[in-house]
Amino acid sequence: MSLKIINISIVSFLLQKTFPVYSLPNMELKAKSPMKTQSQGMNRVTIWAVIVAFVVIAGGAEARNVKTFNTFEYSAMSCRAHSASVTEFGAIGDGKTLNTKAFEAAIAHLSRYSAVGGGLLYVPAGRWLTGTFNLTSHFTLYLHRHAVLLASQDIKSWPLSDPLPSYGHGREAPGGRYMSFIFGTNLTDVIITGDNGKIDGQGGVWWNKFHKGSLKYTRPHLIEILHSRSIQISNLTLLNSPFWTVHPVYSSDIVIQGVTILAPVKSPNTDGIDPDSCTNTRIEDVHIVSGDDCVAVKSGWDEYGISYGMPTKQLVIRRLTCISPYSAMIALGSEMSGGIEDVRAEDITAINTESGVRIKTAMGRGGYVKDIYVRGMKMHTMKWAFWMDGNYGSHPDPHYDPKARPIITGINYRDIVAENVTMVAQLKGIPGNPFTGICISNATITMAPESKKEPWTCSDIHGITSGVTPQPCGMLPAETTTCHFPERSLPIEEVKFKKCIYRGSHA
Repeated sequence: MSLKIINISIVSFLLQKTFPVYSLPNMELKAKSPMKTQSQGMNRVTIWAVIVAFVVIAGGAEARNVKTFNTFEYSAMSCRAHSASVTEFGAIGDGKTLNTKAFEAAIAHLSRYSAVGGGLLYVPAGRWLTGTFNLTSHFTLYLHRHAVLLASQDIKSWPLSDPLPSYGHGREAPGGRYMSFIFGTNLTDVIITGDNGKIDGQGGVWWNKFHKGSLKYTRPHLIEILHSRSIQISNLTLLNSPFWTVHPVYSSDIVIQGVTILAPVKSPNTDGIDPDSCTNTRIEDVHIVSGDDCVAVKSGWDEYGISYGMPTKQLVIRRLTCISPYSAMIALGSEMSGGIEDVRAEDITAINTESGVRIKTAMGRGGYVKDIYVRGMKMHTMKWAFWMDGNYGSHPDPHYDPKARPIITGINYRDIVAENVTMVAQLKGIPGNPFTGICISNATITMAPESKKEPWTCSDIHGITSGVTPQPCGMLPAETTTCHFPERSLPIEEVKFKKCIYRGSHA
C-alpha cells in the first residue's frame, strides 16, 4: 500500500473520530443547532488545515524517500540471489567525485553472500570516477547502458603489485607494475557484464608518460584476473586502456562475449584481449580497434615462463572483427615460453590491419606453439596475410638461456579470402630450428596496386599448400589436401548462459 493511500486512510479516521457526523468522501452536515453548526464549521476549517499540512508533510517525506524499482533480464553463467546499487554506498555519478571507497564498500558487503547465492553490484546511469578495486567470488558487476566507469588519472593513487612469476619482471620495467583498474585473484564465478555500459581507462596520461620514458613501473591493465576460474566478461564497451585491455592469467573456464574494445590506433601496447597461461577460453562476437594486437595469446617470458610451465591451451576465437593498422588480428607470442596449443579461430575478419594471424618468437624463448587451426578468415587492406617471425622480441634480463629453442609446428590455415594486400606472406623460421607442419589451403589473396613483386618471403620453414593464389614459395609445395580443423568441440564451447532477472531498488 502506498504512503498516499495510508495518508487518506488516516485523514478519514481522524475525521470520523472527531466529527462522527462527517464521512469521507461525501461529507454531510447533520447537526441542527446553529451555534453548534457554526462551531463545527470553524472546527472543520481547523481540522482541514491540519489535514492539509499533514498530507503535504507526508508527501514531502515520501518524495524525499522515493525508491526506484528496476527489473530487467540479462544472460550470465550464474544468477545472483542478492543485489545492491553502488549508490546505496554513497557513490555519486557526476564524473568528478572519486567513488573508490563506495565501490570497495559495496563489494565487501556483497561478498558476505558468496556462499548463499552470490551478489550483484548494479551501476546505474552516470559517470562514476573511481580508483582501482578488487572483485570477489560469486559476484557480478553490472553496468547500466548509460553507465560509464572512469579510471582515476591520479597515478599516485594506483597501488603497485609484484611482477607475474612467469614474467619475472614488469613487462616494461625491471620492477613491479601498477595494479589493474579492475582486479581479482583466486576467485571463482566472476562476471563483469551489462547492457553495453562502458569502462574507460582514460589511458592518455599513461600513454604520454610512456612516450616520455618517465614511468618506473609497468602500466596497468584495464581488467586483470589471476588464478581464477569461471569468468565471464560480456556486453560491455571497454575504452582507452593504459596497457593491455583484458588480461586473464593462470585461469580457466573463461567466456569473453559481445565486447567492444576501442583505443586509438597509435596508442602504445593497447592489446585487446590477452589470454595468458589460461585453459578453456572462449572469445566470441567481439569488435576491437587497437594500437596493438587485437588478441594476443601468451604464456610467459623466457626463463621465467619456462620455469613456471603453464601453457595457454583449448582456446576458441570466433566472430572477431579487428582493426589494427600497426599490428595483428591474432598474435601467438611473443611471450610464449610456457607453450601455446590447441587454438581454434574461425569466422574472423581483419580490416586495415598489418597482419592476420601472427606468430612471434625467438631463440631464448623456449616453449612451443603447436596445433593452431584457423578457418574462415577474411581480410581487407593488409600489409601481410600471413606472418611468422623467429627473431622477434626482447628478453627480460641477461639470464635467459640463448639456446632455449621454441618449437613451432602444426599451423593450419584454410578458407581464406584477402583483398588489397601488399605482401602475401613473410614466413621466417629459425636457422637450424625450422617451423614445421605449416598447411595453407583454399586461400585467395588479391594484391594491392603497390604490392611487392615477390609476394612470398620464406626461410627455415616446411609445409604444404593447396588451392592458394598467388603461387606460394617453394618451401610450401602444392598438394591436394584440406588443412585440418577439429570437429570435436572443446569443453568451454558447451558452457551456456542462463536467463537471469535483476530486481532491485535504490533511493
